[in-house]
Amino acid sequence: MNLPNSITLARLVLTAIFIIAASLRGPSGDLVALVTFIIAAISDFVDGYLARKLNLVTSLGKLLDPLADKILVSAAFVYLTPEYCPVWATALIIGREFLVTGLRQIAIEKGQIIAADNLGKWKTTFQLTFCITALVWIVVQANEDSFLHRLSHKDGLLIQISLWGAVGLTALSGFNYLWKSRRLLKD
Repeated sequence: MNLPNSITLARLVLTAIFIIAASLRGPSGDLVALVTFIIAAISDFVDGYLARKLNLVTSLGKLLDPLADKILVSAAFVYLTPEYCPVWATALIIGREFLVTGLRQIAIEKGQIIAADNLGKWKTTFQLTFCITALVWIVVQANEDSFLHRLSHKDGLLIQISLWGAVGLTALSGFNYLWKSRRLLKD
């Protein structure tokens, strides 16, 4: 168990805390949900950076990191549906994650690796931006005079651009993975 893998496991724990806090549905729970989600999102970038920088990439990390990411993002989208995100968009986002996981499993069985691509990284950035913006809105919506209220407003540009950017990139990324893996599916 190295440092990047420990950070990934901590993200799973933070996801559980996020789910519990979000379930409390009150100012304290909303704030804890926001803070834990932000820390978990930051840890996604930190563990990958450290694994590459310190040459600590492991098979366990290759399994746990995307799994922890998928669980975190899926939990947030389920929580934010339907008030901030349409059900079909959440289903698309979670369905894409199942698709890519399945394709990666097939590739492994055939001795190949399907690496993350730039579309997937952009998709994650837009998803995390949407989730954080919506969670900030939940916390600050009663404080109409704050900058964060104007920035994160549920009908504002940031939340709309990040949501529809996430949806578009999710669909495009899923299609891209499917297209690149089409040879794996011919048997």
